Amino acid sequence: MLIVIVNVLVVADGIEAFKAATLENARASLEEPGIARFDVIQDRDEPTRFVLIEVYRDEEAPAAHKLTPHYLTWRDAVAPLMATPRSSHKFSNLTPADAGWEMPR
Repeated sequence: MLIVIVNVLVVADGIEAFKAATLENARASLEEPGIARFDVIQDRDEPTRFVLIEVYRDEEAPAAHKLTPHYLTWRDAVAPLMATPRSSHKFSNLTPADAGWEMPR
């Protein structure tokens, strides 16, 4: 498992457009064989701040994800909504067991 945490800060008037595009990307991403989980969360105190939690089954899956039509559509749609460039950090799984990260289908 490879877990990628993506931090995003959007412009205030872009919140709803970002949420719509990101939720669609997350739904489509779950159809990819290399993705075990794709969560989207929003900060309650600072609603322009989002975190994407992307759980990949192997090291090659992120590169494959970035070639999909839904990712490319998302990337282009959200680019003008960013208040700052998004950042990401990669993590290794310790717990739960890898199977515990799987989204119900």
